[in-house]
Amino acid sequence: MTERVPVLRIGDVLLVSIQVDLEDQTVLNLQEDLAEQIVSRAARGVVIDITAVEIVDSFVGRMLATIASISRLLDAETVVVGMRPAVAITLVELGLSLGGVRTALDLEKGLALLRRAAADTDRR
Repeated sequence: MTERVPVLRIGDVLLVSIQVDLEDQTVLNLQEDLAEQIVSRAARGVVIDITAVEIVDSFVGRMLATIASISRLLDAETVVVGMRPAVAITLVELGLSLGGVRTALDLEKGLALLRRAAADTDRR
């Protein structure tokens, strides 16, 4: 059986803290679970905490970009937090720019980024 990554709710934000090795099926399950929860919980933001992720490959990099695209289509912003320098270097070396994915150094800064984005949207 494939492990599932838990999705927690903090107000109108969903928090995904990746604490397991990301196998292909785990990633696909996460995309599906997250999309369903964005809609069912009317989430305005998604924070993906990758602090525990030490190694990424092109599939995981594309997954982060895909999740951000899915979230945006469902009216939620995505912020990836806790990226290690080695992970950032690997993503750049793989040629993955993660277009549309906002980043922050930690959870607190990621939540602040989403609050600012929501405030900007509300003013429009």
